[in-house]
Amino acid sequence: MSDKRFTTLALKEMKQKKEKIAMITAYDYPTAQIADEAGAETILVGDSLGNVVLGYKDTLSVTLEDMIHHGKAVVRGSEKAFVIVDMPFLTYEISAEEALGNAGRIIQQTGAQGVKLEGGTEITAAVKSITGAGIPVVGHLGLTPQSVGQLGGYKVQGRTPAVAKKIIEDTVALEKAGAFMVVLECIPWQLAKVITEKVSIPIIGIGAGKYCDGQVLVFHDVMGLYTGRRPKFVKEYASAREAMLKGVHEYISELKEGAFPTEEHSYTMPKETLAEIREG
Repeated sequence: MSDKRFTTLALKEMKQKKEKIAMITAYDYPTAQIADEAGAETILVGDSLGNVVLGYKDTLSVTLEDMIHHGKAVVRGSEKAFVIVDMPFLTYEISAEEALGNAGRIIQQTGAQGVKLEGGTEITAAVKSITGAGIPVVGHLGLTPQSVGQLGGYKVQGRTPAVAKKIIEDTVALEKAGAFMVVLECIPWQLAKVITEKVSIPIIGIGAGKYCDGQVLVFHDVMGLYTGRRPKFVKEYASAREAMLKGVHEYISELKEGAFPTEEHSYTMPKETLAEIREG
């Protein structure tokens, strides 16, 4: 690991100084390079990989091997960002021992700096096991995509007193278990504000309002590359898909018309050599 990278301590200090933490997802070498060069303090190799890169209908089909494969590329493409890799479905829920083994594989084989797990009090044993081995852990509460079936779909969480209190309790439990950061997804901004002020660890929001310590968005959503369901919290900052589509259209058109390749894009050989091979 490069000593230039952001650390858990540096990220916690940003919260204390009220400096916003920028997190964005990346899934390969070029997107990691862009995120890192742009100045993101943290890069998440999210299991959203399944939706936006691998074409799965959800995140449940993503495997540990998928995450390791793409995590390696992201680490190679970044220098300064703290890289976090999602632990996919059923790689940490079965037992604390299995969770530690899988987290260890991710860190050893990718070179990432931390892992992210979905869930609250029910995963604190896994969090303790992983952090006990020295691996930084990020929690994920609110709308947790791996449990979307149980939650009844992609809906805002925490609008009732009981659910809101549970999210608060879960955040506190994750902090006590050793998590150094928690992502809050699709919850009311008022609840996110209460939680952000209540705990000492950074809170990263996605659809959780502006009072979190930082925000995370999916790279393909930010760049206008993903054509699937677009949540309310997404803001598109570039129309990269249109530019890419235009480029490919122009390439095909020039090819069909004979305008590409030209001599500028071709190699040549000495006339003597050409004459010799033509003579046989």
